[in-house]
Amino acid sequence: MASPPIPPTLDHLVTRPFSFYPAIVGTAFYVMGFVAGRVFWEPHMPGAPAAERGAVYDAMNATIARLHGFDPAAIGLADFGRGENYVARQVERWSKQYRASQTERIDEMEDLIAWLPAHIPPAGPVRLVHGDYRLDNVILAPDSPRMLAVLDWELSTLGDPLADFSYHLMKYHMPPTDTGASTGTLVGHDLAALGIPSLDSYVGAYVKRTGLDPRPHLPAYLAYNFFRIAAILQGIIGRVRDGTATSEFAPAKAEMIRPLADKAWEFAQAAGA
Repeated sequence: MASPPIPPTLDHLVTRPFSFYPAIVGTAFYVMGFVAGRVFWEPHMPGAPAAERGAVYDAMNATIARLHGFDPAAIGLADFGRGENYVARQVERWSKQYRASQTERIDEMEDLIAWLPAHIPPAGPVRLVHGDYRLDNVILAPDSPRMLAVLDWELSTLGDPLADFSYHLMKYHMPPTDTGASTGTLVGHDLAALGIPSLDSYVGAYVKRTGLDPRPHLPAYLAYNFFRIAAILQGIIGRVRDGTATSEFAPAKAEMIRPLADKAWEFAQAAGA
């Protein structure tokens, strides 16, 4: 029996017409490039010098500020998503997702589902939003704090840049856990000793770079973002319930949902709930 033909290399694909490979035409695919660099999995950057931590955080701030500075229409992305009412639509979406995967009653989540729709912060200008921007989703140069790539764009769309930026601030308040399921936290760390900017300083740098200011409504934005991540984790637990979860850490994520809901409701109360 003859061996199957060897698939064409990427070089062949980009140098010959796609019609030459009829099996590819009409098939969804993407081209991925390799970026040689470093990924820090924890926001306190263990093992890094203090000066480098400060430079990395400044580079992260500059990168998300640059993303939020683009006018989507000016760069051909006016139809990248529905930008209007972004936070309201996100609250509705994740409330439904939470309900669909709910495994127990969490009073704070019930309170948030009732409170959030009527307390959406005034929308900022429509901009590109990443949706999951954090330190472990960027690649840094091997020998400098220069940012080479931003990863995990699955949740990117058009929306409220201040909602996107405030998601990026959750590490300053993330409840610690020892289950291996945490998304990383700066809580309990001496930021000054580490060389990491304070929350106020970090937000101020973003405001200076963009002219966009989340501070008047930051508690409401953080309530929304902690609610959102709790609902996302509940979805993972729903897949555990249904036997479709694949991550070894999936069951442990159940232990994060209540602390996240508690933190979300704490910020809702700070916003007047």
